Amino acid sequence: MIRVGLLAYGAIGDEHNLAISATDGLQVVAVCDGKADRIEAALKISPDAKAFTDADLMLASGLLDLVIISTPPNTHFDWAMKALNLGINVIVEKPMALTADQCDQLIKVAKEKSLLLVVYQNRRYDSDFLTIQKAVSDGLIGEVFSVESFVGGYAKPCSFWHSDALISGGAIFDWGAHFIDQIITLINSPIDHISGVNQKRHWHHVTNADHAQVVITYQDGRQALFINSDLAAVRKPKYLLLGTKGSLIGNWDQSATTPADLPAIICLHRADGSQEILTPVVASPHAFHTAVAKHLLQGEKMPIDTLQSRDVVAIMQAAEKSAAANAVAIKPALLTI
Repeated sequence: MIRVGLLAYGAIGDEHNLAISATDGLQVVAVCDGKADRIEAALKISPDAKAFTDADLMLASGLLDLVIISTPPNTHFDWAMKALNLGINVIVEKPMALTADQCDQLIKVAKEKSLLLVVYQNRRYDSDFLTIQKAVSDGLIGEVFSVESFVGGYAKPCSFWHSDALISGGAIFDWGAHFIDQIITLINSPIDHISGVNQKRHWHHVTNADHAQVVITYQDGRQALFINSDLAAVRKPKYLLLGTKGSLIGNWDQSATTPADLPAIICLHRADGSQEILTPVVASPHAFHTAVAKHLLQGEKMPIDTLQSRDVVAIMQAAEKSAAANAVAIKPALLTI
């Protein structure tokens, strides 16, 4: 049995707690948070877990084989490094850290100590992305040469840490950690350069950009675009892929209170003009946590590549550097592509 500790129990806490409870080989034995109501929520699912308000005490308790770090992004590096140095396997929420150098330090220590270090890239398991991934793999649109992804709308950003650039890393880091991971999963080819833009025009109560975009240009000329906007009164499609034989479009499901609440509806457009809404591909329940258990207990390979998660950070870091110089092209320091 892998003994799991939950370090911070915010919006994602129940998701991890329930998944662990349903996964053979994993058990929540400890939870840490500074807020009593969050501890209470955690113990409703895992009543036998020990509660902590001091994360250092939980990590040093000797109770843990694995910790899931769900603290704000600017603390990911410190908490992950402490856990690894104590011999504890680490799952960290996205992004792994706020710089590629920090990621490299964590990867080095994890390798030296033969420990798991993996980012919870949960959007890899989203039904709409899995549907697109299968369609591309099946060759339904031929060779993909253009990928666009979009998230946002026209709304006042929250005032929590998500909107504080010093804590979250900025608008590019917040959602980009998901969507750029998806992009480089779809087009895993050598990248030539990155350009980024951050625009601050309206929402001045927070420090994140109001509208941010990243353009990835590959060495063979293919391109990918990611946009995160709080100034889009009309949303772009969530996904738009162009291929040599057709296209895929992911339209927001307008039946949701907030469009992001439901997977996009994926439609195949063929070269002959015909269209088809694709049957959604659904991941197995708790696929990520099951993979973690099989990796730690049986030695199976993890489906999430830690080096790729590191390269996502390097791309976002390059995009932020580019944005600071008005979209000048930056060559990212990558390890896998």
